[in-house]
Amino acid sequence: SIAAGIVAILVSHNLSRAALHWTLLSVSLLNCLLSTACSVGLALAIALTVHGRGTHLVRGCNSSALPADARTAIATNDCPFNTTRIYDTALALWFPSLLLAAAEAVLSGRCCLVALVFQGIGPCAHSYGKEQV
Repeated sequence: SIAAGIVAILVSHNLSRAALHWTLLSVSLLNCLLSTACSVGLALAIALTVHGRGTHLVRGCNSSALPADARTAIATNDCPFNTTRIYDTALALWFPSLLLAAAEAVLSGRCCLVALVFQGIGPCAHSYGKEQV
């Protein structure tokens, strides 16, 4: 993850522990927000594609030869790509991407919680502080 790389770079520069904790918190929070936005965008794209039966995927092809269902579409001269497999290929790529983006959001969120505990914020912060003393 990006957060781990940045923290490793900062450790190599011998920065203070507080600076590392704040860096971990900010980078993990940013990564969590971006991963969540990607997950929402992919879920929306999948929902719109399934609901419209793939018609949005071939909308740029201005051809009356294209049927309403993109799964049965044929390649035409008006479309710059072969439309026969665009529906299945898009969904086959989007579903794993959605799962990976959601997993990244969860892991970044956990990293953010750890950074909050390091700052003394949260339910586990008191026990962490006592263990350090």
